[in-house]
Formats: sequence, C-alpha cells, structure tokens
Amino acid sequence: MMLFNPKSRLQAQVALVASIFAGSCSVALAADKPPLIPDTIAPFSTDSRVSATIEFGLPALASDIESEIPRRLASIDEKINCVHRRVLFFRVNANCDVWGYVERSGPVSLYGRGNRVFGSMPIHGVLEGQGANRFTARIHGETEASATIEVEARPRLDRDWGLDLNFSDGFRWSEPPVLHVAGREIPLAKYAEPRIHAQLAVVRSHALAAARRLDLRGKAATAWRHAFEPVRLADDPAVWLQITPRDLSFAGVRADAKVLRGTLELSGTAATVIGETPPSVTATALPSLGRDIDAPGKFDVILPVKIGYDVLKARLKEVITAMPSVPGMVVRDVDVYPSSGRLVIGLRVAKPSETDPGAGRWVYLAGAVQADSDGHAVRLSDLAVTVGDESLAPLIDPMAAALGSKVNLDYGVAYENLLQAANAKLTRPLRDGFRMEGHLDSAKLEKLYLPADGIVIALRAEGELKILHGM
Repeated sequence: MMLFNPKSRLQAQVALVASIFAGSCSVALAADKPPLIPDTIAPFSTDSRVSATIEFGLPALASDIESEIPRRLASIDEKINCVHRRVLFFRVNANCDVWGYVERSGPVSLYGRGNRVFGSMPIHGVLEGQGANRFTARIHGETEASATIEVEARPRLDRDWGLDLNFSDGFRWSEPPVLHVAGREIPLAKYAEPRIHAQLAVVRSHALAAARRLDLRGKAATAWRHAFEPVRLADDPAVWLQITPRDLSFAGVRADAKVLRGTLELSGTAATVIGETPPSVTATALPSLGRDIDAPGKFDVILPVKIGYDVLKARLKEVITAMPSVPGMVVRDVDVYPSSGRLVIGLRVAKPSETDPGAGRWVYLAGAVQADSDGHAVRLSDLAVTVGDESLAPLIDPMAAALGSKVNLDYGVAYENLLQAANAKLTRPLRDGFRMEGHLDSAKLEKLYLPADGIVIALRAEGELKILHGM
C-alpha cells in the first residue's frame, strides 16, 4: 500500500508553480487573455403611467356661483280669488291682491361625496294679501316661509374639456306659505314656486359657466408639458428620469367636503439614464382624451444600482489575502473587467522571492455574476481558468472555487440610498402653481449588466407619480 507523503505533495506544487513562470507558459497566458468587451447599456425604458390631478376648492367655486345670483330671486304680484262664500242669499266671490318676494337668505354651499357634488342655498319668502275692492277692503293677511334649494350634480368631463355638472335640483319648504284670510287658509306655494323654478334655471346656468371658467384644458396642457421635464433621481452617480407621455385618459372626478378633484392618466414611457443629462425631449401637443378609466395606473421605473469594479477588486484582494498560501506563489495584483457578458478576473502571480513590483505572470479566470434580488447581493459563479494549459488546473481551480463561494457584495445600502434619493427628488415644486409628488415602493430585480466601469443591477420599482395643481 502506498502512503501519502506531504513532502512529495509540496514538491509537486513547487514544481507546478515553477512551470507558471517558464517562458513558454507566459506566452500562452498572454495570448489567451480574454478581450475587453463590455455590455452596451441603452436607457432603461419601460411602459409607465403618471396621474395628473387638478384640484379646485369647493368654497371658492360656491363663492363664484353665488356672485352671479341676485339677492332677490322673485317678486310676486298676483290677483287671486280669496273669498268664495255664501252670505244670506248671495254667493260672494271676491278677489285679493297678493304681493311679496322670495330672497336668498344665506350663502351658496357646496360639498362633495364620492363622484357627486351637492349644493344648497336657503331662501325666504314674505307674502301679503289685501282685498281688491270695497267689499273686501278690510280683508288682510300676511305670511312668511323659508325653503332650501338643493342641487345634486355628477361632474363629467366632455371631449371638448368642458366640465358638465349634470344637475338635478329641487327645493323644500320648512313650512309652506299659507295666507289666512277671512277664516280661510289660502296656500300660496303655487304662486311662488313657478318663479323659484325659473330662478333655478338661472342658478344652473351660472354654475355651468363657473365650471367652464375652471379651464381644465389649459391646466391639463400645462401638466402634460411638465411631464416631459427630466428629473434627476440621484447625484452620485447621476441618474436621470425622462418621461415621454403618449396618451391621455380621463380618470374621473372625486370630491370631499371641501375639494373637487379631476384626475387624468398620462401613459407613455419612463426611461432612466446614468450619467449626463439626457437630451431634452420636446413636449408634444395635448392629445385628445382617450377612453374613460376608473383610476390611474401605477408608475413603473427602472432604477439602476451600480457597483464599481474597484469595489469588487478590493473584495477579491481581501478574500485572497485570507486564503491559505500556495507554496512558492503569491498574488501580487488583481484585475477585473467584462468580456461578452462574463466577468474576467486577472490574477498576477509571482514567486515570493521576486521583489520587483511588476514581476509575475497573469492568470485569467472568467465566470458569471448573479444578483440576488431578495438578499440584495451579487456573487460570482462558474469561475474557471480561461488558459489552455490544463496542468494549471490543480493549482488554480481550488482558488477559483474559493473565490466563487466567498466573494459576494451587498448592494442593499446602495439600493436603499437610491430609493430614498429618488423619492426625495420626485417630490418637488413645478412652475405655474403645479407640483410633483412621487413615491416608489420596493423594487424587484429586472436584469444585470456588465458595462466598462462597473456592475449595473437594473431594478423595477413600482409606485405613484402625480402632477398636482391647486392642492
């Protein structure tokens, strides 16, 4: 039986190391160096959506409507039959003159609930009756009553950008007006209500005119132009967001106690660019409204996290220094670069006795880079020697396996910093009374690239991006 001899193994390793530095081997290593072929990265582009919400204060709209409504809504001057009775053998029919007025007794009030706007206005009427001839001259009576005009509207945006309020209205008396004359009760609502209904038509026309003055088309056109402006999401490295809207849809009107909101969806592409400011994109004209939708879609954007090759080199040197030494060989330098979608790791190995800083020969490994989306880490896999001399395998393969298992880089901090920076940059004031508000949630791995200056991990983030006015 042959026993294992440690001395023999050491001698074999020393002999193998010596072969690395032989002249014939160095030529082979230089000739087999993988070429530098980095990935080309175009702007990271994805279909995306932005919501544009234009808000109007309902109290201001109510005040605008109220300014067009006169204080006195109706004047009443009627001749009615107020006495119809038998006196002895005679039937007496006598007329009375009824006069008075109906006035607005308080302000116009508007409030919203869901997709409806409700309005109300208090009115007050004063009526007086007087006998119209000598037989009824002493007949006299007077009354007053209050009512509330109530309006319900469902706002809808027309294709010509007009806001149609689609009214339904009515009013109710707190106590109907009744004139007490000669022991009789004469209902007067039927004399006042036709004039009130006529005034309601005027109120509706003023409300529609006020809604038209909101100029939704002009504000939508301004929001559309703002959407084309590039946003700097991060500073180091510089990351830019360029949105290019294509289509426009109406996403409904919502209201609450004080605010009326009209929302649009701007759909198009969102591109992120690393480096210099992207070329400006000329804003197109406001397109025609597309089909109505229930709510704007989510905002999608690709966020690139970059890990420089210098960071990876430092990590490789750290791992190699901690590895058990190979007798007769030291690693003097490390190089990292991309080649056709794979990562090349160059190791400059030399004899311990060689003190010249440039001494040694290069050995090249190549492998894949994998990103772990959940753990926010990148690691090396399938590292193998790229030279053709199979006799080097017993020496280099263990080192390659160790590097593949121990070299990993956590990009979690860089990811969190980029996400926070993007959220901060997406919320900012714009011109013309507009502002932008955005928030991105956690992102998922999209793809990994190996350009010339570092590993780029493309993450797809989803959230909301709004262009707001009047809030």
